[in-house]
Amino acid sequence: MKKKVVIGLSGGVDSSVAAHILIEQGYEVEALFMQNWNDTVGLKSEECPFEEDVLFAQMVAKKLGIPFHFVDLSVEYRAKVIDYMFSEYEKGRTPNPDVLCNREIKFDVFLKKAVELGADFVATGHYCQKETIIKDGKEIYRLIAGEDKNKDQSYFLCQLSQEQLSKAMFPIGHIVKPEVREIARREKMASAEKKDSQGICFVGKVDLPVFLQQKLKAMKGQIIEIMADKADEIIPKSEALADISQPYHFKPEHGTVVGEHIGAHFFTVGQRKGLNVGGKKEPLFVIGTDVVKNIVYVGMGHGHPLLARKALFIPKKEVHWIREDLRPTEECERRYDIRIRYRQPLQKGTIYFKEEGIYILFDEEQRAVVSGQFAAWYDEGELIGSGVID
Repeated sequence: MKKKVVIGLSGGVDSSVAAHILIEQGYEVEALFMQNWNDTVGLKSEECPFEEDVLFAQMVAKKLGIPFHFVDLSVEYRAKVIDYMFSEYEKGRTPNPDVLCNREIKFDVFLKKAVELGADFVATGHYCQKETIIKDGKEIYRLIAGEDKNKDQSYFLCQLSQEQLSKAMFPIGHIVKPEVREIARREKMASAEKKDSQGICFVGKVDLPVFLQQKLKAMKGQIIEIMADKADEIIPKSEALADISQPYHFKPEHGTVVGEHIGAHFFTVGQRKGLNVGGKKEPLFVIGTDVVKNIVYVGMGHGHPLLARKALFIPKKEVHWIREDLRPTEECERRYDIRIRYRQPLQKGTIYFKEEGIYILFDEEQRAVVSGQFAAWYDEGELIGSGVID
């Protein structure tokens, strides 16, 4: 009997070709389109993701001759992803909704809906790969970077569990994007020339401050510029991991007021746009925020020393292992390749495993280490674990 695979058909070219490959491989394939958002607040006027995506998904399913199902998960998405976003921004942190969407929606709620349809597996159009190995008589699932290094999306799946991976399939992980486009053209799929989606997972491209103002109030506050020569007063003199792994602590007296903003919780470290402060030789970048005092701290130039950090900390409760069998059982240190944002080239570093959590010490300073984002660690292309940056 054929194994049944339910593909999350989004209307984009990646999931369309993933469905085609599964059919060629002999699986019984059904399409399930999920609506996760139905609000237009903050959406860029030219974006209309849901109406267009569902139409493309229906056309692709018809072309492939597979059943098409629709499920509305907007209630779950708001509760598990969007409310978390609001909560994190309110605390002055910057969440990654795409990582949460995969952990809480695609490979949880959506997976359960797929199982209700009789699915043995659920497939997506992610550019990553899965491998099954046997260790101590037990099946273990490896999450491996996609073959297309420019499109590798393993980082977005850094919070998946072994149980979730056991049901997952990534049919296009072994091929590159141009080949995916070519397959779609050859098969005359409606999505062949459709642009890749951008913005928040299943929401679309948004004006973030407008979007966040659904729950977070706009409040005028000061933008304070800190000159590069003040860095020595702020960067810890100590080399202790506990000291150098923390965000920098700024005070108003460290700098000069250069403008106003509409709310510190709308800004994130490394941000350039939206400051609206002119007359500078080089662009200003956010180097820190204080949501209690409602202050945004900025520095001039991409290479401002207070934009860089050597280390970060992840509390114990925020540490997640995809490969539980590789979790250290005692305090130790290990070398890994590390990524702190999507599409960032892997960075060399040492992870120190301590009772209170893990410290990541990079070989080279990292620009814009952002609280609330995920750090993921790899070993020879395999994603081993991840955690939320403190």
